[in-house]
Amino acid sequence: MARRGHPPVLKKYGQHFLNDKKILAAIVDALAPTDSDTVVEVGPGRGSLTDILVERSGRVIGIEIDRALAEHLGKRYAERKNAQIVQGDVLETDLHTIAGNDFLLIGNVPYYITTPIVFKALEPPLPRRSVFLVQREVAERMAAEADTESYGALSVNIAVVANVEQVMTVPAEAFQPPPKVESAVVRITPRATPLVGVESLPAFRVFVQAAFGLRRKQMLRVLRTVRGISPDDASALLERAGVDPVARPEVLTPADFARLFELV
Repeated sequence: MARRGHPPVLKKYGQHFLNDKKILAAIVDALAPTDSDTVVEVGPGRGSLTDILVERSGRVIGIEIDRALAEHLGKRYAERKNAQIVQGDVLETDLHTIAGNDFLLIGNVPYYITTPIVFKALEPPLPRRSVFLVQREVAERMAAEADTESYGALSVNIAVVANVEQVMTVPAEAFQPPPKVESAVVRITPRATPLVGVESLPAFRVFVQAAFGLRRKQMLRVLRTVRGISPDDASALLERAGVDPVARPEVLTPADFARLFELV
C-alpha cells in the first residue's frame, strides 16, 4: 500500500479504510451537509470520505491522529481553501475552538475507542448532527430500546440527550484491510430538550453504569447498593419516580432513569 502512495496501515490505531464509493456517498448523504456547513471529520485516513465532503460542504476540518496520514492529507488538500487537516487526537481536541458552535460531525470511528468518541459528540457544543461508522453490535446498542437484548448503559446515556438512527449496515469486505465484524452507520441528532442537564451528564453516566452493573438485581436492591441508602428511603424514591421496585434496570426507559437520577 505504501507503493501506491499511502502510508502503511497502523494496527495500533485500529485502521480499516472504507473504499466502496457508493457506501461512502451514502454515509455523506446521511449527514446531508450543505455549502454553508462546517463539517468535522474524525480520522479522515486516506481521504476517501473527505473527497466527497469537500465537494458538498462549506468547510471541512479533518482530525487525524496518524502523523504520516495527516501529512499526506495536508499535501493532498493544500490547494482546497475549504479543507483543513489537524494532526491530533480528537479526544483531546477542543471542537469549539476549531469549528465554532455550529458544525456537523462525521467519521469512520476506530472500534476500540467508539464509546469515548460518541460521548465526545454529546458534550457542548453538541454537533447539530453526527454520523458515525461503527461496529454493528455497538450501533445496535446505541439505538436499542428498553427491554431488548441490546439495551444497556450506552443506550440510556445517549438517549437522554440525543436520538439515534441506524441508517445502514456495511459488510467487512468493503474495507481494506477488512475487519472481523460487520459495521453499521448511525446518525445522532441532539434532543431539543435533553432529559438530563449537560452539567449533570458525567454523574448520570456513572449512575447508569452502576445500575447496569447490577442488571440482574431488582431496582430496590440496585438503588440501595448504588446510593447506600436504607430500604425505606430507596422504596420512597422509586415510588416518587414511578419505578416498580421489583423491576430490573433493563426495563427502565431513559426517561425513568432521568427521573430517578434527579431524585437521588
